[in-house]
Amino acid sequence: MRNRGNIPRLKPLLWIAALLPALWIAGGVPGGWLGANPIEKVTHVTGLSALTLLLVTLAVTPVRPWVGWYPVIQLRRPLGLFAFFYAFLHFSIWMVLDLSFQLSWIAEDIMERPYITVGFTAFVLMIPLAITSTKGWIWRLGRRWTSLHRLIYASAFLGVIHFYWLVKADTRLPILLATILAALLALRIFRWREKRRHRATPSPS
Repeated sequence: MRNRGNIPRLKPLLWIAALLPALWIAGGVPGGWLGANPIEKVTHVTGLSALTLLLVTLAVTPVRPWVGWYPVIQLRRPLGLFAFFYAFLHFSIWMVLDLSFQLSWIAEDIMERPYITVGFTAFVLMIPLAITSTKGWIWRLGRRWTSLHRLIYASAFLGVIHFYWLVKADTRLPILLATILAALLALRIFRWREKRRHRATPSPS
């Protein structure tokens, strides 16, 4: 019960930490620290924040048995919603500020530039996850909710590919994020195999 009581205390800290990139961007407009190309800087910060929070969200389930703190699962939903928030900002900045909301330009970018194609697909996959994140949708969908929310892995994978193709020269950070994603997937597969083996083991008579 003591560990469970820590969750309400952690949620305000989670909000503050998750909003730091947005606050940094908001302060950078009057502060002038966004550089010579503020649109590019803001696009990069929102995209990296979305991908980082997506990986943190994915880490909650496979890591919690190792740390032995199961109530941490309560933080997964707000983490995922913050990831979508930054992905939405990232997409909106590209669509409105970079392409001036010209639908023909947007469609051309999506169709002809592979890194835009995979990034846009990653964002689209996150939309149903954000919409169905409420308890009401969990109840309505039942077991289908779990299957639907496995799309987060596809979204994270496409997000890493988008980031890797975008940076071109210095690929160290996207490779690091790809390694983290691979490790999280390996942990998830390991836990799944352990559960299957445990179920297949006959109980002693």
